[in-house]
Amino acid sequence: MSRVGNPGPLEGVRVLDVARQRAGPAAGLMMSRMGADVIKVEPPEGEYSRKSGPTARGQSVYWPQYNSGKRSLGVDLYSEKGKEILRRLVAVSDIFIQNFRPGTIEAMGFGYTVLQSLNPRIIMMNVSAYGQYGPYWERPGMDRVAAALSGFMYSHGAEEMPPIMVGESVLDQITALHATIGALGALWERQRSGEGQSLDVALADSGYVAMAIPMSYYKATGKVRPRPGLGSGLTGAFNCKDGMVFAMLGGANMLERISKTIGHPEWAEQGRRSSQRDPAAASEEEKEFVAVAGKELERWFGQRTVAEVVSIISELGAIIAPINTVAQAAEDPHPWARDVMVEVSDPVAGKIHVPGDIMHYSRSGYNIGPGPTPGQHTQEILTEILGMTDEDVRQLKEANVI
Repeated sequence: MSRVGNPGPLEGVRVLDVARQRAGPAAGLMMSRMGADVIKVEPPEGEYSRKSGPTARGQSVYWPQYNSGKRSLGVDLYSEKGKEILRRLVAVSDIFIQNFRPGTIEAMGFGYTVLQSLNPRIIMMNVSAYGQYGPYWERPGMDRVAAALSGFMYSHGAEEMPPIMVGESVLDQITALHATIGALGALWERQRSGEGQSLDVALADSGYVAMAIPMSYYKATGKVRPRPGLGSGLTGAFNCKDGMVFAMLGGANMLERISKTIGHPEWAEQGRRSSQRDPAAASEEEKEFVAVAGKELERWFGQRTVAEVVSIISELGAIIAPINTVAQAAEDPHPWARDVMVEVSDPVAGKIHVPGDIMHYSRSGYNIGPGPTPGQHTQEILTEILGMTDEDVRQLKEANVI
């Protein structure tokens, strides 16, 4: 693990990450990037998501995205000696992250009541599909099930299409952010009260929050907003000579700004009249204008390259961006210039790219490093934090506890 710049804002905070897969470990990654010492607690042979695809040069690309920069403690939590190691670490740690199915962590002997007895200042971060209570709390789940339940999956695509499964696990990432923000709030509150507390964040909750506007609209009016598809008229996707762009040209006087550029100065007045209106309240005349203008915009975009239209429209202050493929996004200079994605060494692949500086503090630095091998830091954690001797560690190894 290496520090970039000054110490991170969470320097001195110790996090025990017992979570698996995405949302829980992603919250741990956030804490690690902010400078916390995040200890990945996993079986001696390694957590099973180390083998999750896709792979590159023999390494799971999935694994380091959620665990790079952490330290690995390989310990058998089904053994009493392994449980005792974790109990001792809880006593000297600040945050405990778990995302087992509700009820599992209690059965393992590490529910919040137990953690609180070991360390009244501990903050427990519980991440699950449906939460620790509610009608569905006992059900297993994952990102896409939560997307289905919350209406998030149905909200994508066009009206005539079936529900669309979003390519990447967006709700996992949102839930990780909710968990991280909640833990930071609990750390702040602990300065006043001196006590920790338990957090309950859920993938389904994140889906409902993401759908708050259409859900609220439905509860107020009984109406369901139409699905957006790729947009239409003045806002949406436009074909260019060598690709596609997404542009928002119908609101906040944008149409007035671009009217002369695209050779239709007569549109300026219409732009002034309609720019602040709710599209759902548009008159038939306005709807007809939008349809005609949209066709003309399609013609204008289709005669130019993506680079040309992005340059022209951006200079006018309008909102536009190319619709990149994954390859184009990966080659775009923007995330690399901002260190949002960085290259780190990897014990298997040699080199691999992972999320880097996400918060961009003005003074504080961030932690970055490779994904650890299984149990890579076990000895140093046990000796440096718990004060065990080399002989203690040797005996634990011989007993297959670590």
